[in-house]
Amino acid sequence: MKFPKSFLKLIESLKKLPGIGEKTAEKSAFAIVKNQKLLQELIDSLNGIKELKLCIKCHTISEKEVCDICSDIHREKIIMVVESPYDMFHIEKLGVFNGKYHVIGGLLSPLEGIEAKDLFIEDLRQRIIDEDIKEVIIGLSPSVEGDATSYYIYEKIKDLNINITQIARGIPTGYEIIYADSITLQKAILLRQPFK
Repeated sequence: MKFPKSFLKLIESLKKLPGIGEKTAEKSAFAIVKNQKLLQELIDSLNGIKELKLCIKCHTISEKEVCDICSDIHREKIIMVVESPYDMFHIEKLGVFNGKYHVIGGLLSPLEGIEAKDLFIEDLRQRIIDEDIKEVIIGLSPSVEGDATSYYIYEKIKDLNINITQIARGIPTGYEIIYADSITLQKAILLRQPFK
């Protein structure tokens, strides 16, 4: 028996999502087709995210030009540099950091053709000056690309009169922040070290 083309297209689309293989995509597709309420919720959600944009200050996803975190006047004058909005939301859920964020949108990777001009690094320096930031925490994953990007950022801002730290190395090298358990990540943030 052949499946309808639209059903096969749904499976192929689902397989493009991180962590979803053939079997999971098939199960999800059957669940969506079987449950019309779920189907409508997904349609509404997908239509809703068309309105999302990047915050003009920190570059996370937002419904407004300036996200809620950047707009919050009660946040400390600290910026944590992270790779993606996903990293930012993961850290934010812990409730141990009350500063602001700067999402750079990736890591330097010459092999993949990702250069500094492809990332949101250049405007970080101006943010530090404009917002009178006292500390920058480099919160990138401890990998070869993460370390190279961290060093590049450090070189760009080291002449400013600020404290530059990085999250503690409770997270092993080569490990992505999003997979760290909450206790390890909390300790990495709270026990951050001066950038070297």
